[in-house]
Amino acid sequence: MAGLDELLNQIPTQEIAAKLGADEGEVNSAVQQLVPLLVGGLQHTAQDPEHAAGIENDAADHAASGLLDGGVAVDQVNQDQGADAIAKIFGGNDSGQVASALAGGGAGNSQLIQQLLPILAPIVLAYIGKQLGGGAAAAPAASGGGLGDVLGNIIGGALGNKSGGSGDNPLGNILGSVLGGGGNKGTGDVLGNVLGGLFGRK
Repeated sequence: MAGLDELLNQIPTQEIAAKLGADEGEVNSAVQQLVPLLVGGLQHTAQDPEHAAGIENDAADHAASGLLDGGVAVDQVNQDQGADAIAKIFGGNDSGQVASALAGGGAGNSQLIQQLLPILAPIVLAYIGKQLGGGAAAAPAASGGGLGDVLGNIIGGALGNKSGGSGDNPLGNILGSVLGGGGNKGTGDVLGNVLGGLFGRK
């Protein structure tokens, strides 16, 4: 779905790779995995109305910062705010804990994930804020424009046209799709369980 493609297009992977001294292909692959994961985490957290209101406020603040205006510059990204956002999204776990858990579940390089999470979180939130505020990256007219609709549009892009999956584990489905699991639920289920632990849903 366009929402996911538009969001991924906001992320300057070449600049991020240069800043981190990492291989651009590896960074691009990690971004393709982590962005849907972050949106899935936000969707899970937003099931609580109080948390949903907090996400909307944070998204509006990041959008108002101008981070997406004229293209993202990595040096403009406030990684301290990004680290705070990761803790809010993943049940109080910091970037290192999330990266370690995901790497242990097969999501890739723990060090790179830890470096990317606080960079990506503000970009994701700014994009969501733009959609909620009817900015340059506004939600499609068919959407009601609420937080659930915006997140659902992006999640729909992560899942593609898959249907009939295990609805009780949406994060597992997202990760299974993004990590190339296709119809095989194994990797997605493992990582879904990892995320379940981070969210305190063991």
